[in-house]
Amino acid sequence: MTNIDDFFSSRNSINHTEQEFLDNQPTYLEAFKAMARTTYNSIYVIDYQNKKFEYVSDNPLFLCGHSANEVQEMGYAFYFKYVVESDLDLLLRINNIGFEYYEGIPIEQRKEYIISYDFHIRNQNDQVILINQKLTPIMLDKNGRMWKALCIVSLSSERSSGNIRIFKNGENVFAEYNEEGNFWMKSAKVILTDREKDILHYSVRGLTINGIAEKLFLSPDTIKFHRRKLFDKLDVSNISEAISYVVSNKLI
Repeated sequence: MTNIDDFFSSRNSINHTEQEFLDNQPTYLEAFKAMARTTYNSIYVIDYQNKKFEYVSDNPLFLCGHSANEVQEMGYAFYFKYVVESDLDLLLRINNIGFEYYEGIPIEQRKEYIISYDFHIRNQNDQVILINQKLTPIMLDKNGRMWKALCIVSLSSERSSGNIRIFKNGENVFAEYNEEGNFWMKSAKVILTDREKDILHYSVRGLTINGIAEKLFLSPDTIKFHRRKLFDKLDVSNISEAISYVVSNKLI
């Protein structure tokens, strides 16, 4: 019968004392360095007290041809150099409305929130690409103000910049900012059917419509029907955009 010990190899037996562990405990940034090694997304840490980037991963999407160390040294100057001018104004606005929103959240809950938004950067090849950034607090000061924050950058599944949303971990309702009316409104996450999830899972594995139909014992036309409904629900035009959207928004 399988038990917990079966998950731990004797080849990796750890015999350090608690004090030895404390003496050699890595800084919290080591966790983000490990995360960066396991994902294609770009990761960086903002230190709001010192107004700098405390860590930047070497994942290339966010670097615009620079090394991670160079971007870290540039800090906020990076935004001014590579974010397109109209979206630079957007980032400044997000900064203001985002902190204003956080002030209304109970201090003990603030680490449970994520703000997500999209903006354009011009990369080293002079190509303008739309990226999504998710920002969440790592550390707060004694007054609940954001001291350090983790940013995760990926290619956006949207068609334009903005799309400012604040999510609370574990909740299906989120706050979405109406840029024209200058107010926050409540929205609900998209709910996928089991069939739509099946199609997405098999699509991620590279199966064609015919291949998915065989796996699900359905006709290709039925799969096409469900895909069209899925695309309409997510407001995307193809399966690649659908996969990007559901992964980015934690729908599967």
